[in-house]
Amino acid sequence: MLTNHFYHEIIRKTIVSFGTLFNNIEIQHKDNSGNAVSVIKVPISYGPQQKFLARVAQGREYQDGVGTTLTLPRMSFEVMGMNYDATRKVSTMQTFKSVNKTTNKMVKAFMPVPYNINMQLSILAKLNEDAIQILEQILPYFQPAFNLTIDLVDVIGEKRDMPITLEGIQMEDNYEDDFLTRRALVYTMTFTCKTYLFGPINNSSEGLIKKVKTDYVADTDNTRMASRQVRYTTTPVAVKDYTNNSQVKTSEAFDTIKTEFDVNSAATLRKGDYIQIDEEKMLISSITGNRVKVKRGQYRSVVKPHDTGVVVNRITIQDTVQMVEGDDFGFGVDAFTSEDGSIYSSSQGQDGDL
Repeated sequence: MLTNHFYHEIIRKTIVSFGTLFNNIEIQHKDNSGNAVSVIKVPISYGPQQKFLARVAQGREYQDGVGTTLTLPRMSFEVMGMNYDATRKVSTMQTFKSVNKTTNKMVKAFMPVPYNINMQLSILAKLNEDAIQILEQILPYFQPAFNLTIDLVDVIGEKRDMPITLEGIQMEDNYEDDFLTRRALVYTMTFTCKTYLFGPINNSSEGLIKKVKTDYVADTDNTRMASRQVRYTTTPVAVKDYTNNSQVKTSEAFDTIKTEFDVNSAATLRKGDYIQIDEEKMLISSITGNRVKVKRGQYRSVVKPHDTGVVVNRITIQDTVQMVEGDDFGFGVDAFTSEDGSIYSSSQGQDGDL
């Protein structure tokens, strides 16, 4: 009734990303000299803490005839609930456009809906020293929030920062019954993950804006009939190589200072070309034989040293054709002065009287 099927796996990605934050925690036991005698990587699993406490009490879990022993320390996490976050609400009818990475076509979607997912992380240990070792490796990152970037919608490359806020910590010592009963220290930490849920991604009949014209006029009192003085035409151009089909390679290594270097063949290079070596972009200012002189660090790229035998890629019109929305592209700008004071007609697409 609502719409056709769609599933972006956002809730699943949020849960998995939360658990991944804590999957590399270790505890160390040291001797009197301060040397580590054992290093234990703390396992983490999804599920309620009661399940793991029950498995510890029972000692073994049998599945398909195979018994496994569950030991402490370990961690568990689970979803405790979800609620709508009105403080992050945006217009429900506002849309945004992007490009489908699979079909390379324009698509549109409504603005996402903000939701908070409440998570619970449990630290289970039989020694208090083990528990507080784990705790101290977690708390410094939450002041009280930690930002995690997640690719929420793969098809359009929609990445957003998800603040994970530590709400509180509780401690419980289940050291009861007789001395044969295993002790279980439990630190329970509650978190709030501020994520967004997207609706269906629909195709859009509109295309990407590939050229922009701006007219400057002198008469500010009558902008409709004013004579144009200057027009700026702006066209996006690629600032990186998409084709990766160049046979030109550097014949020498050079540092961040040098502006000249040799290549194996400069036959396909021209003065004024933009080139890409590793991730650095350069502008060719002159070519003498196979010696290339360049301006370093173009298109805000970082100037870095380069080794010999690195591919020198030209950034050409073919790269601009393959450019997609979301790229950090540059702009080529043309400007001219209107000598006749003509007026540009947007309906006719040419200069003339309105």
